[in-house]
Amino acid sequence: MEDRYEEFKVAGEDVVKTVKKLIAEGNARKIIIKNEKGDTLVEFPLTVGAIGALLLPALAAVGAVAALVANCTIVVERKQK
Repeated sequence: MEDRYEEFKVAGEDVVKTVKKLIAEGNARKIIIKNEKGDTLVEFPLTVGAIGALLLPALAAVGAVAALVANCTIVVERKQK
């Protein structure tokens, strides 16, 4: 079974909100945030049990990245249904 990937172009101030939404959907396996040049800034896996306090460090990293970039791309690896 192959995983599928989706990309979202977002402004820096919307990065954290978008990542939280993707996590809440529950079918993301990995989230990668890239800058405008396509360089990976942060990448973190989402495991089935990763909820609440376990995601706080990842969200803090996302917030730090959002403060540094004007626009970025969020790549989401999703479980194939």
